Amino acid sequence: MWDYTEKVKEYFENPKNIGEVENPDGVGEVGSLACGDALRLTFKLDENQRIQEAKFQTFGCASAIASSSALTELIKGKTLEEAEKLTNKDIAAFLGGLPKEKMHCSVLGEQALSAAIANYRGQTIPKQQEGEIVCECFGVTDQEIERVIRENGLKTREEVTNYTKAGGGCESCHDKIEALLARVLKEEREARPAPAPPRPALTNIRKMKLIEDTLEREIKPALKADGGDIDLIDIDGNKVLVALRGACSSCRSAEVTLKDYVELKLKEFVTPEITVEEVKP
Repeated sequence: MWDYTEKVKEYFENPKNIGEVENPDGVGEVGSLACGDALRLTFKLDENQRIQEAKFQTFGCASAIASSSALTELIKGKTLEEAEKLTNKDIAAFLGGLPKEKMHCSVLGEQALSAAIANYRGQTIPKQQEGEIVCECFGVTDQEIERVIRENGLKTREEVTNYTKAGGGCESCHDKIEALLARVLKEEREARPAPAPPRPALTNIRKMKLIEDTLEREIKPALKADGGDIDLIDIDGNKVLVALRGACSSCRSAEVTLKDYVELKLKEFVTPEITVEEVKP
């Protein structure tokens, strides 16, 4: 038994915007009855080029119906440019989440929207129909699988099946899905920026010099501007002992000043291991 949220149940039991818009501006049809899920989305624009009306017809499970209904609610009032930014994650989030095995229903909604917008613009091949068929059982292409992997951060073949249904039939495409997944993950790893090199270890003399310079350059001018000041008392490893002077010494926010300003500045310009403590007179 699937664990459905109350909102999924609501949009399944009392779906909104069922049917077909009369004389629609955009029509999107995705899926097939043979695959178990099919969705037809129609929409009409108003004089301001916003989606005035959106309706759906779907053949599928409770999640498919709820996702389709949620989609129509989400896109009404949006321009096409705004609507095409909608992702399957937005649909699932609107419903309070979907069972992981049913995430393909939200992807179906995203695909239908893409197809309907493409239809309005005179584009005959929506993005999900491009590419080479990987899963013959459900007609899923390599480009569709790659797009869903990247958009949803998928890491395993099981997740690919949950989001696209690919590999959920005869399983003969599992090796192709694994190879595609490995390639995409490799490309994403290589595209990540290299981590910043670690800071060289500080000698005690160098650390002391950086602390003194940071106090004089970054911290004292700001405190003096408010009638305060700060003195360096001692350094014990990464513990910096200071004394607040002037207005700062009697300020109710002295602890905030120490931790949220002085300590953060020293962490930034000296080392992240720095801590600051006040020496009381």
